[in-house]
Amino acid sequence: MLKGLGNLGDMAKMMKAAQEMQTRMTALQEELARITVTGESGAGMVRATATARGELTALSIDPSIFNADDREVVEDLVLAAIRDAQAKAAARTQEEMGKLAAAMGLPADMKLPF
Repeated sequence: MLKGLGNLGDMAKMMKAAQEMQTRMTALQEELARITVTGESGAGMVRATATARGELTALSIDPSIFNADDREVVEDLVLAAIRDAQAKAAARTQEEMGKLAAAMGLPADMKLPF
């Protein structure tokens, strides 16, 4: 009578796996908001701290680099430090997503979320 419904068990497993992935993704997003990375430029004279989600949380500038004649240099160093922090944040996010994918039996290089 229910011969055509033989794959419902597989569907239930898929739904459970999808729900588990959603739960893990939510937890990972929360963790990424707590992980911080620091980018720097000018041999550490300018440092930018960001969450692994890419949100800038702090900026530290060594006062010795302030000189009215070097304003453009300072601006470039600030931008470079921020870009470095953002790149590190993106790399850390990919690393954490890869760990999640591997834990779920998915290929580590799979792009999450879908």
